[in-house]
Formats: sequence, C-alpha cells, structure tokens
Amino acid sequence: MNLRVSNLNSRVPAHPRFDRRVALQAGAVGLLGLGSNHLAAMHALGANVNSSAPAKTVIYIFLSGGLSQHDSFDMKPDAADIVRGEFNPINTNTTGLQICEHLPMLAQRSHLWSLVRSLTHSTNDHSLGHHIMLTGQSKAPPGFNGSLPKPSDWPALASVIGALTSPRNNLPPAAVLPERLVHYSGRVIPGQFAGVMGPTRDPWFIEASPYDSLAYGAFPEYEFDHQERPRKPTVKNFQAPSLTLPQGLGFGRLGDRLSLLKSLDKQRRDLEQAATVESFDRYREGAISLLTDAKVTSALDVVHTDPKTLDRYGRNSFGWSLLMARRLVEAGVNMVQVNLGNNETWDTHGNAFPHLKDYLFPPTDRALSALLDDLSESGLLNSTLIVMAGEFGRTPKTSTLSQFYKSSGRDHWGAVQSVFFAGGGTRGGTVVGSTDKIGGYPVSDPQTPENMAATIYRSLGLPETLAWLDDTDRPHHIYQGDPIAGLY
Repeated sequence: MNLRVSNLNSRVPAHPRFDRRVALQAGAVGLLGLGSNHLAAMHALGANVNSSAPAKTVIYIFLSGGLSQHDSFDMKPDAADIVRGEFNPINTNTTGLQICEHLPMLAQRSHLWSLVRSLTHSTNDHSLGHHIMLTGQSKAPPGFNGSLPKPSDWPALASVIGALTSPRNNLPPAAVLPERLVHYSGRVIPGQFAGVMGPTRDPWFIEASPYDSLAYGAFPEYEFDHQERPRKPTVKNFQAPSLTLPQGLGFGRLGDRLSLLKSLDKQRRDLEQAATVESFDRYREGAISLLTDAKVTSALDVVHTDPKTLDRYGRNSFGWSLLMARRLVEAGVNMVQVNLGNNETWDTHGNAFPHLKDYLFPPTDRALSALLDDLSESGLLNSTLIVMAGEFGRTPKTSTLSQFYKSSGRDHWGAVQSVFFAGGGTRGGTVVGSTDKIGGYPVSDPQTPENMAATIYRSLGLPETLAWLDDTDRPHHIYQGDPIAGLY
C-alpha cells in the first residue's frame, strides 16, 4: 500500500513502496521476539498533528466477549430479578453515581473517570462486533468474513494511529498486548489489523501471554473456564519478549550490515532474498534503539518489577498487562491496546455471576485502579486517554442458555453497552447517556463506535479533515463521527 495523507487538500509526499517484507520485518522481529510486522514506520505527519491536543497517548482496554452493563456500570436495582441479576450497586465518590459492589476500588476513584452508558451498534455477532469496536466503524467492510482477517477489512484504530502519528523515541507509535485475539478453534479474529492500509501498517503485537483454548481470565491467580470443563493443570508464564542481541553479535559487528543480515536470516528462515542492505538501512536505527533503550527493556519486563508495584497492580496477566501499558506510554508509544483477557474472556453466557465476582472483576478493579493512581500522581493522566470497551453489551434478561452452564448468564447484545473513559482532558465523575428501565436500549444521547473513535482521534490532536490516500488516490477520512462532547 502506497500510503499517503490528505489534509485540507494538501498532500504529504508519498512514502516509499515495499512490495515485499523488508529485513526488519522478517528478520529483526525474530531477533526481538516480537509479533510485529513493522517497527519503524515511515512518518512525515508531525505538522498535521495539533500540538495542543489534550492527550499525547491512548490506552484502549478491550474486553473481548462483551462486559455486561447491568452487572458493572449501568445497574438496574429496581428492575425484576431476571433483569437486575445477583449483584448490588454501591455508591461511588461521585454523588448519584453507583456501580457494581464488586468494583469497590474504582468506586473510590470515580472522580478520575467517566462513563458513556449509551454506545450502540447493530450486531450481536462476536467477530463483527470485534471488527466494529476495534476499528470504530459500524458498517461491515466489503466481503467481510468473521472467520478470517482480510485485506479489505477496515484498519484497526491502532493501525490508523500508528500510521498517522509521529513516532517518539524511535518507538513504534502503536502496540497491542499481551496477545492477539484468537478463537479457541484457532481462527484469528478480524479487526485487529491494518486491513486496507496494508500489512506493513499492522500494529506492533507484543506476544507476552501464552494462548490456552480452555482457560480464560487473569492467569495464574484468576484463571477459569466458562463451561467449567475438566482440564489438566498447566504452567504458563507471562514473559515479555527479549530485546537482547544474539550471542556473538556485539556492537562491533553492527556496522557490518551483511553480517547482521546473515544473523537475522538464521533466526527467521523466511527472510526474503529481496531484503537488500539498502532497505535494511532505513530501519537499522530504530531496531538498535529498541535493543539498547533501557526504558523499553524496563517497560516490557513487568514481571520482575518491585514487589510493591506488583501488589498494587496484581501478580497476574491483567495487572502485568496494564503495568506494561503504562510503561510503554511513558516510554513514548502513542497508543497501546490492552486485550484484558484472551478471546471471549468476558463472554458470560452462563455462570456469569460467580465468574465475574471471583475471576474477572477483582483483577480488573485492582489493575485499572493502580493505573489510574499512577497516571494521576505522575501528572500523566491529563495527557493519557483511557478507554475501556468490549465488542457489545449483554442482554437485559438473564437465562440459562445450554446444559454446559451450571447457572445463568446473559447473551450478546449490540444494542447498548457502557464504555469507560478517563484522562485525556475528559471530566471525571461524568455520565453521558442513559438506557431504558431494563438496560436494553439508549434513551438519551446515543453514541456510536464512530463517535468513540472520533473522541480518541480528537484527544490525540488529529485534524477532522485528515484522510489517507490509497493506491488509487481515493481518500479514506478517519473521522466517521463526532467526538463525544459530554465527556469534555
């Protein structure tokens, strides 16, 4: 994809075309142990970004499976039992605002965050819902296949931000952690990638969490299976990729490009023969920066941080992931998407209340609260927008959907969900929109995924006229909706 940018009818010079994977993509990624297919993007867009933007960075927390609004941030205590569920609301630090009793730490910090209770879209399908909420576009792309990411998919928010914001400190502008979203059957979920922008714009995937088709939640402390199937105990390690040089490849050899290319080729056998020394040279500086920057090494090595920090975030994959996200934005990454749980972790069709109470809410409450505290105390919350959403909400009525579940839960529900916002110039203690008496549909100030995306872009200072041009010079405007005004 010959990516170019259009803004107010002016064009930035076209970036170089790469018909095949360059050496960094095919080789240095193997050296780094990262799941990315580009690390040093080609940017010339600094002049297009509003330097007075309220946020410099975004942390997008994605709850794959879909969080129940009734059992978290939009409780209906006066509804019938089949609607209200088993949990009770508690008061927060904001007068008149109540949330679930099993989120007590977030309740104490409500002055730091806001809610949109009225985000809506039209699908109850997992795959399309993921695509919608990860790209910020409600309409399915041409030829959409829920079982297979395609080049015609819309680009993920992380890809757009990665392409249209300038890198800082030689770091990739956008990252996704701790793993890609993969269904238990092995199919990869669409919406996570660059799609029509081309694969060189895929985000930097930091694969730190091992995939397990029968386990969900925050391992090792809060691991469960939705259907409570018997499974053999496994030992899983949350381990960030190593950024050390291979044995025998010292800095004295870095000047010898051919030797370095040969070493990379040994690590990744699919290094293409067309990856020339000249093409590698464009990426050499960024790769060496990642290898040698102490901030990057520290940001990724979260498991071995100081005990007090680990206790505050939680010694589990949720805590480690949000701690890594905080460190990456501090180091200079513009957007970090955190998949809080592997694919469909929050898909509480059955056994919903014990799983939310015992496995999902405790690590989320602790880790997100620690993230808010750290960013607030360091003064970075104003310049860091936090967004937390899933692919949809859950049905108003509880039910026992099949014999696989011991107790009730809620089905998929695209009609409405609650979305969490904090920082980035948003007002804490604010609620935008409302739902009907059973939490089924918006009744005031409905919002769309396009509006959520526009809020993220606005926070980063991306102009509303900004568009990127494809190979046919067709403009793709990134704003498809309006920022959510009530948050500011």
